[in-house]
Amino acid sequence: MTALLDLESVDVHYGDFQAIHGVSLSLDEGETLAVMGANGAGKSTLLKAVAGLMATSAGAVRFGGQDLAGMAPHQRVAAGISLVPEGRRVFKSLTVEENLLVGGYSGRPGPWDLAAVFKAFPLLAERRSRTGIHLSGGEQQATAIGRALMANPRLLLLDEVSLGLAPVVVKDIYQALPVISSRGTTVLIVEQDVSQALSVADHVQCLLEGRTVLEASAASVTRDDVAAAYFGLEAR
Repeated sequence: MTALLDLESVDVHYGDFQAIHGVSLSLDEGETLAVMGANGAGKSTLLKAVAGLMATSAGAVRFGGQDLAGMAPHQRVAAGISLVPEGRRVFKSLTVEENLLVGGYSGRPGPWDLAAVFKAFPLLAERRSRTGIHLSGGEQQATAIGRALMANPRLLLLDEVSLGLAPVVVKDIYQALPVISSRGTTVLIVEQDVSQALSVADHVQCLLEGRTVLEASAASVTRDDVAAAYFGLEAR
């Protein structure tokens, strides 16, 4: 069976600096993969390469068996790839509901609409008329995820979900991820919070200086395994 997402020996450069070195990964439909690593490991760069915001300098990115080379970001959204960027980037002058409706501009059919998003994130239903500038960090993150879901993606890319949020807020956000997966959405999540990532992922992959140093099922690794991979103490 063809993987939904398949990266083969991908390199990514920022000018003369190489951020990703020969990274490969495979993600089947309905799975959740957590990509972890310290700051500067190349995690966000990897997501940007999948979303089309960064060009690959070698290797291949395939989605549903199709090579994405040359496909623009908006075309990838239409094909079923949605990115929730680091920093949330909600539209501050728009309400929660208006932010969500912007996410549905592509008109892709699927299970996600306003009612489904509000069910997954009940706090958004209570704040649907509040403008982005008056949202807390957690409310902005939930809005950003909901906005991405409104495009009815086959693949949801989540970049640093927990960054800058209080632990209780992070817990609330992560409680929605199994709901998202249960509706058939495949998830690739970049995260530094090891406990949260392991709690929702089927598989984990750790990067160190742009290279894969750990690949395993989430059930087979410990926090110590991941910590060792983070700091280059051990490779599996």
